[in-house]
Amino acid sequence: MNRLVVVSNRVAVANGRKQAAGGLAVALRGAMEKSGGIWFGWSGKVAGATSAVPTMTETENIVYATVDLSRKDHKEYYNGFANRALWPLFHYRLDLATFEREDYSGYQRVNRLFASKLNPLLEDDDLIWVHDYHLIPLGQELRDAGITQTIGFFLHIPFPAVEILTALPSHRKLVHDLCAYDVVGFQTENDLRAFLDYIVHEADGKVIKGNVIEAFGRRLRADVFPISIDTDEFVRAGLDSGKSSIVKRMQERTENIDWIIGVDRLDYSKGLVQRMEAFERFLEKYPGHRGKVSLIQIAPPSRSEVPEYVEIRTELETESGHINGRFAEFDWVPINYLNKSYARNDLAGFYRSSRVGLVTPLRDGMNLVAKEYVAAQNPHDPGVLILSRFAGAARELSGALIVNPFDIEEVADALALALDMSLEDRRERWMSMMKVLSGHTLDDWLKSFIDALNRAPYTGRQLS
Repeated sequence: MNRLVVVSNRVAVANGRKQAAGGLAVALRGAMEKSGGIWFGWSGKVAGATSAVPTMTETENIVYATVDLSRKDHKEYYNGFANRALWPLFHYRLDLATFEREDYSGYQRVNRLFASKLNPLLEDDDLIWVHDYHLIPLGQELRDAGITQTIGFFLHIPFPAVEILTALPSHRKLVHDLCAYDVVGFQTENDLRAFLDYIVHEADGKVIKGNVIEAFGRRLRADVFPISIDTDEFVRAGLDSGKSSIVKRMQERTENIDWIIGVDRLDYSKGLVQRMEAFERFLEKYPGHRGKVSLIQIAPPSRSEVPEYVEIRTELETESGHINGRFAEFDWVPINYLNKSYARNDLAGFYRSSRVGLVTPLRDGMNLVAKEYVAAQNPHDPGVLILSRFAGAARELSGALIVNPFDIEEVADALALALDMSLEDRRERWMSMMKVLSGHTLDDWLKSFIDALNRAPYTGRQLS
């Protein structure tokens, strides 16, 4: 069995508390434990200087190789180009994108650095799997260093349409670097189509049978690999959630209140301001629900050094305060806005106790919260998922109420429909979505991508 080498921006070194890690981290560890493997990337630490050599930690047949970043590298590579250029652009927020040559230089420099630190650790038959937008150039940097092993890349966020991508000054180099991989994976057909459009219309490449691409002197395969969750784990978490003291406190209040829940990292792509505006419109339009329905919005802060994230936090605090000031009574608060994280088991309990899951990003690669909400439900009395049409999960979860998050009236009406929906309709919708989640789990996603790497027929091949 080939050894699996995973490369990601951040590396979560196993510490014996697997349950505390995200589902993806647990699944990747499981795959690497079977074959042996390396997990390489940034340690998450910002130091006076970037590490000269990786810090190596070995546990459960996995070697974790991490590097600290200097303040300059962190500023330009991470806060700069990755999160102020690529992130907004890939989420269709050109108005928030900042293109600085210094940041792009730092982005390239750190990817070159990662390649130089990873190269000595590789073996001839390794399968290398690179993750997400931070590391798009890494495959080309490895090729330039003489690496001919199979290298795959998976993009967790959306891939933008040609008209959006070409606003990036370095767009051609970025796609050129993507073509250094043997397999490139996307979340949805829309993302794949956008990539193929660029290959044909901007790169003068061609697409042949089986989504095999010939461009920039290389041949590779691009395909759709929609990520999922560990469905059985979330079902169990929902069943066990009654043991949580936090969930018990919430459930004690459900006799008089129907809960609507949103769980999102604090980010402008999640549509949180529009969500609160829709909830305000719902309270205006359907006054009979006042005093009977509350929105719990969990939004842990992230990227607090990036100005746009400071601004969105201030805007949300203002909006939630405005709505509470307008509608609250002495014994009822419309919005519980929480800027902190909760353990996954607690979240499962929140999901299970909520009549509505409100997942309305303006643009999202997949959105696993939508899938987690469904899996955690009580089969006998499930809640209703309201889901943005611009989340990748909307392509799979047709049993949700699919909405346009920019249409405040539509979301407000969907909230009323969800809260008034009959038990029969709720069960029918839930069962259709659970059928999808049971038939395509996180392990299935993992296996499908690794199988594609093993079948990649064009490893290291340049076109003549």
